[in-house]
Amino acid sequence: MTILNGNNEILLLTILALKENAYGATIMQHLTEVTGREWSIGAVYDPLHRLEKTGLVRSGLTSPTPERGGRSKRVYEVTPSGIAALAKHREVRSKISRHISDPAFELELK
Repeated sequence: MTILNGNNEILLLTILALKENAYGATIMQHLTEVTGREWSIGAVYDPLHRLEKTGLVRSGLTSPTPERGGRSKRVYEVTPSGIAALAKHREVRSKISRHISDPAFELELK
């Protein structure tokens, strides 16, 4: 079973949300908008590289475009293993959360 850390979960969910637009710049922009904090290139690309090495993400290059000076973009996609890891992560989090009886925690989840 692959246990995801919080940043990896957020990255995988962001890639799923962005679909075919999941490349470095859009991933950083989306993460900044959603989390309210600036994400550095290293905070995005290093984990993406690790996720790709473990088979949770795959990437490919787009066709070169004139607006990018003839350069391609590296687009990321969550693999079936990545989907399974997200599902398992959600299941484990749910099981653990069920046993928390702190009212402050319950208010934050709603």
